[in-house]
This record gives sequence, structure tokens and C-alpha cells, in this order.
Amino acid sequence: MESMTDIDKEMKREAAKGSCPLRFVRIEFGSSPYQEIKSKEKLLEVLSYLLRTGDYGRFAGKGTRNNVYMDIKGRKPVFKRTRSFIDRNNIFEAIRRYGKKLKPDFDGHTYLETVQCIFALPKEEQEKYRVTYDGQETIVFPMSDKYIIGLYKHCISARQTVVAEEIPHKGFSEKEQGIIRLEGVRDVMFRCLLFDNIKYGEGVLCADLCTIYCLKENV
Repeated sequence: MESMTDIDKEMKREAAKGSCPLRFVRIEFGSSPYQEIKSKEKLLEVLSYLLRTGDYGRFAGKGTRNNVYMDIKGRKPVFKRTRSFIDRNNIFEAIRRYGKKLKPDFDGHTYLETVQCIFALPKEEQEKYRVTYDGQETIVFPMSDKYIIGLYKHCISARQTVVAEEIPHKGFSEKEQGIIRLEGVRDVMFRCLLFDNIKYGEGVLCADLCTIYCLKENV
């Protein structure tokens, strides 16, 4: 991944073109960020939910187009927004095939992690993006592909440099602490940043960063 300085320069150029200058602030771990995936069927269900496909297609709305999803091109992960159900379904199939290569162990070694990414819109910018929708006042966040991907990369960078000792909650198991430190992680099967279920208030926006980890056998 390119340097954060280069990413910030690209985002600044996109903001000058009209993208909402939303800024990444920090990552937060809730009290229960981990869910063990105990079977292949559960894995496919989780993927369907995250990608809003299959039985979970009803959760797809306009905001789903702002989500950033990991896809596999060749042997390398790429990150993209999607425009349609077809795009999301194609990613589902690509990750399903990728999962077969990773051979996940469902005996305590496959986990979904959900952490919150906090973003902020500068106060001087908030009025510019305030609108009335269905009789209620809200704020819209128009952003280009490059700008949203930039936010996503900020989230990934922050997650990779998390210091476990700085996380306030102390109730994590030994295995979960290993995941936080990324010491017990063998592979990342899938990752996405979900903007279609955001929580917003007082200029601060919260979106979920979801990652499916395959853990090392000795964890």
C-alpha cells in the first residue's frame, strides 16, 4: 500500500474536485468485536450479509454503493466500491473460491472482527452538506471512489498499528487479544468498510470495518 502521505495528497485533490472532506479520526473496539465462525455454512452466511447478497439482499440500499469491499484479482486483494447486486455477487463468488484455497479451520480458528471507524466532518463544512430528506434534516457525504478508498486505507493502516494495551476494554480472551495484536492471524479472507449502516451525530460518523480472519493452528 502506498504511503499515507501520498494517500492524503490524493484525497486532498479529490476534495478540491468536490468530495466531502470527511476525515478519519480513530478506530474503536466495542465490548464484543469478535464472532467465531464455526462452519462453512456460517461463513457463507456472514459473507452474504456483508455483501448484501442472497437472503440479505433486502439490506442493500443506495448507501451500499459507498461500501468498500475486498475482491481478489489474480492472487492479490484489491479494494473497490460496487454499483450493483451483480458486482457484489461476483465478489461473493471470488471470496468463496479464495476461501477454498485458504482452507479455513472451523474448529476455533475462523473469526469475524467488527470494529468501529470514527470519521469527522469539520464544523465549518457541515452546513454546506446539510439537507432536508423526507422532512428530516440530515447531512450528505458525496465522495468519489478515490476519496472513499483513501478513507478505507486510513482505516486499514490504523487497524494494523493498533496497540492492544491502549484498548480500554479488558474483557478479551487470550485468543482475542492475539487477534488484536495480529499475532495469531494466518490470513485475511475478507474485509470491508460498511457505510450503508452508519451512525451519525454532532459532526461525527461511525462505520463498521469488518474482517474475516483465519488464525494460526497453534492459537
